[in-house]
Amino acid sequence: MVKERARILVVGGGYVGMYTALRLQRNLKDELRRGEAEITVVTPDPYMTYQPFLPEAAAGSISPRHVVVPLRRVLGGCQVVVGEAHSIDHTRRTATVTTLATEEEGEGARRLTYDELVLAPGSVSRTLPVPGLADHGIGFKTVEEAIGLRNHVLEQLDIASSTRDPAVRDAALTFVFVGGGFAGVEALGELEDMARYATRYYHNVTAEDMKWILVEASGRILPEVGEDMGRYTVTELRRRNIDVRLDTRLESCADRVAVLSDGARFPTRTVVWTAGVKPHPVLAATDLPLDGRGRLVCTPQLAVDGAPHAWAAGDAAAVPDVTAPAPGGECAPNAQHAVRQARILGDNIAHALRGEPLDTYAHRYVGSVASLGFHQGVAHVYGRRLKGYPAWFMHRAYHLSRIPTVNRKARVLAEWALAGLFKREIVSLGSLEHPRAEFELAAGGKPSREPPRNPKG
Repeated sequence: MVKERARILVVGGGYVGMYTALRLQRNLKDELRRGEAEITVVTPDPYMTYQPFLPEAAAGSISPRHVVVPLRRVLGGCQVVVGEAHSIDHTRRTATVTTLATEEEGEGARRLTYDELVLAPGSVSRTLPVPGLADHGIGFKTVEEAIGLRNHVLEQLDIASSTRDPAVRDAALTFVFVGGGFAGVEALGELEDMARYATRYYHNVTAEDMKWILVEASGRILPEVGEDMGRYTVTELRRRNIDVRLDTRLESCADRVAVLSDGARFPTRTVVWTAGVKPHPVLAATDLPLDGRGRLVCTPQLAVDGAPHAWAAGDAAAVPDVTAPAPGGECAPNAQHAVRQARILGDNIAHALRGEPLDTYAHRYVGSVASLGFHQGVAHVYGRRLKGYPAWFMHRAYHLSRIPTVNRKARVLAEWALAGLFKREIVSLGSLEHPRAEFELAAGGKPSREPPRNPKG
C-alpha cells in the first residue's frame, strides 16, 4: 500500500515512457482506483512509434498506422497530455510544459507538479553543421518522416520519367544515405528494394538507372551484428549495385549536390541523414546530473544518481551494465535494453512508494537482427551468425513478438500475409503533406504552403 497520495509524472511516450506507465498502471491498480496515486504522461505525440518497423512502413510492407500504438487506448489508467516538456526543476518538483491548448489560447507554458519523476524523452537526430543539410536533408526517426521519404522516392521516379533534362533526371535518380547503422542500412535496403520493384511500371526508367549511395564515416557498418556480418552486408549491398563508401563523410549538400570527403560529387534530390542520435534537449534544461554525453547519470536500480524521486531509462539514461565483464560499462541505448529497463523501472517506483527494496537491472545483450530488404538480412544472436533468408525471417519474428498489443501483432501479421499474395503498392500520396492546398487555390486564396505536385495539373 502506498504511504500517501503520489503524483507520478512520466516525460516521454516512447519505449520507456509507455512501458513504464503500463507497468505502473498494473502495479498500482488498487491505488489508482482508490485515488491514492495518479500517473500523468507528457508526450509530443499521442502514440508510441515502434521504430524497427519504420523501414517496412516506408517500403509499403506495413501500413503506417500499424507501426504506432495509441497511448490513450493502452494507458487507460493514466492521464495522457499531448505536449512538450521544456524544463524541469526537480528541487521544486515542477515541470514546464506547453500543450496544444496553451498554443491555441496564446497562454504561457503550464507548470505540472509531481512527487515522482520518470524522464524518458528518448533521443533526437544528431546533426552536424553540413552546408545545405538543414535545407535538403531528410531524417528517419518518425513515422511521418518514413512515409514522407516513401512519397519522395516515388515522386523522384515520376520526375525522372517525365523530364527531358538529363541533369534533372540524374539528380532525381540518385539517392544518398548518410549513416551505416541500423536506421540507415535498413531504410536504404527496403527503399531500394521498393524502388527497384516500382521501375517495372515505368516505360523509361530501369533499376540500372538509379544510383544508391551509402556514406559511413567509420570503416564498418552495422557494428552491432559483428564484424563478419558487417562485411557480408557490404558485399550484399554492393552486389545490388549499391555504392557503399566507408571512411567517408558528407562535406556538403548545398545546391542539391552531395559532396563527399573522398572528392566525389553527386547531384541529388535525396539526402537521408541517419548518422546517429543525441539525448533530448530537455535533459539539459533540468537540475539533474548529466554525464559527458548529456545523459542522466543513473544507478543500477534506474534511479537518477543523487536525485531522490527521479528515475530514468533508455536513450536518456547512462545505466551501469552490471553484466559486463569489466566494471564501468554502460547499457547500450537500444530498444532491447529500453523495454526491459522500463519493466524494472515500473516495478521499482512501486517498490519505492511502498517502502520495499528495489530491484537491480541486469540483462546481458543477446544480439541484433537487421533487414536488408525482402528476404535478405543479417543477424548475430547468442553468438550465432545468420544471413540471408533465415536472418530476415528472424528479424520479422523477433519484432513481431515485441511490438505492443495483440491488435498490432495481428494487423502486422495479416499485412505480411497479404503482401505475399498480392503485388506491392507503389502509390505516392505526397499531397497528404499539404491537404488544403488545392482547396485554397479553388477558393481563390493563396496557398499557405507549396501546392502538391499533381500530374493532372
